Amino acid sequence: MTRSRLTVLQVVPALDSGGVERGTLEVGAELVRRGHRSLVVSSGGRLVETLEATGSRHIRCPVGLKSPFTLRWVPFLTRLFRTAQVDVVDVHSRLPGWIAWLAWRRTPPAVRPRLVTTVHGLHTVSRYSAIVTKGERVIAVSRTIRDYIMTNYPRTDPERVQVIHRGTADEEFPRGYRPSDEWQQEFFGRFGSLLNQRLITLPGRVTRLKGHRDFIRLIHDLKRREIPVRGLVVGGADRRKQRYLDELRREVTGRGLDGEITFTGRRSDIREIYAVSDVVVSLSSRPESFGRTVLEALNLGIPVVGYNHGGVGEILSDVYPQGGVPPGDHNRLLERVSSILLENGPTVPAVTTYKLAEMLEGTIRMYEELARESRAFDFRSSA
Repeated sequence: MTRSRLTVLQVVPALDSGGVERGTLEVGAELVRRGHRSLVVSSGGRLVETLEATGSRHIRCPVGLKSPFTLRWVPFLTRLFRTAQVDVVDVHSRLPGWIAWLAWRRTPPAVRPRLVTTVHGLHTVSRYSAIVTKGERVIAVSRTIRDYIMTNYPRTDPERVQVIHRGTADEEFPRGYRPSDEWQQEFFGRFGSLLNQRLITLPGRVTRLKGHRDFIRLIHDLKRREIPVRGLVVGGADRRKQRYLDELRREVTGRGLDGEITFTGRRSDIREIYAVSDVVVSLSSRPESFGRTVLEALNLGIPVVGYNHGGVGEILSDVYPQGGVPPGDHNRLLERVSSILLENGPTVPAVTTYKLAEMLEGTIRMYEELARESRAFDFRSSA
């Protein structure tokens, strides 16, 4: 007899911040909304409370800890698969992928859950990274990721790979949204130099790959053209990146931009910040797998200019091709941002693709189809 209620286990390293973590919460909440059971294994983090508030159960286990001792959690997951009667396990990272795969292989086929791997990153090509292609179904979060898999892991059966784009919800990032007066008073009260200025925003964690030096140069050259702008860097720097953050602050000072570029640190009000920005930029030196910040800003109707590669280039090509510039081409970047500021740029069209509802429907439909296949097979084999 087929059970209509699924138990789905998602496995991630931690639940602190980031696109992978947000997607995990979104899928978990939708599973619960549809009457399924949602479990998440991770080492924990600040998003656990939010996860559990939407009905998922969190199981603390450091499956992402880079240590040989992490292998000791293989028996734990093997037992969890059986005691929790897991129908589908979806793995979102490499080291947790190995732990889950080893546990899955140890589980008798008659009670083994179906295995899904979701590929979120353009990882260094290696046997270690190949684990993300080992699922019975492989979710590629963009066409960029699908092409990466098929180019670098050609033994992967293309029938197992399905593109399910990440997405945004219109109710979370509604077109034309304007922040409340209370928010604006608080924000501009804290960052007074930004009030009544044209704002160029670079969102994302403070890491060397995000193009902060290109951003500083951009603001410097816009100022040289006497275009009145302020630069806004929105994102936190963990302890390992503090030295890099100090380097950036020194470069700001060296270019005479003190007071012209503001580092906000980690913020939870990114929607409001996008909404008061004139342009959002994406300047990662390496291709990214998707480009959630680009999509969020475009969904609000805010122009985005970004390097035309990876998932960012994919979104811009589909939604706002005027915003794409060749990677590292400073002059094209400067010209494109300048034209948007001086001419108010082309209107950002309404975003009709990359919707959260489509992502959730595609993901959960995959889970349901796999679970039905698994139960049918197990029933016949045990008859």
